[in-house]
Amino acid sequence: MGEVFNIGNTQEITINELAELVKKMTGSKSEIIHIPYDRAYEKGFEDMARRVPDISKIQRLMGYRPSLDLEGILERIIASIQNNERPELVPTQEAAS
Repeated sequence: MGEVFNIGNTQEITINELAELVKKMTGSKSEIIHIPYDRAYEKGFEDMARRVPDISKIQRLMGYRPSLDLEGILERIIASIQNNERPELVPTQEAAS
C-alpha cells in the first residue's frame, strides 16, 4: 500500500524508428517530416533524451513481465483503429488461455 510502480515495456526505440515501424505496419506512404526542437517545444522546455521505464521493482515484488512487445501493441492499436474500436492492450482471460 502506498507504493509507486513504473510499468511498461523496456524495449527501447527512437521516435524515428517508431515512425518507420508504424509506416511499415500500416502500409502508409506518408512522409516523415523532421522539425527543429525549438519549433516542436515551447521556449525553455527540456525533454528527456531517453524514456525507458525501470520496472525492476514491480518485477521483484509482483513478478510483472510485459506480455506484449512493441509490435504486438501496435498490431492491436492498428487493428482497433481500422475496425473503429477501442484497442484491447491487456490480454483478456479468453486470449490468455
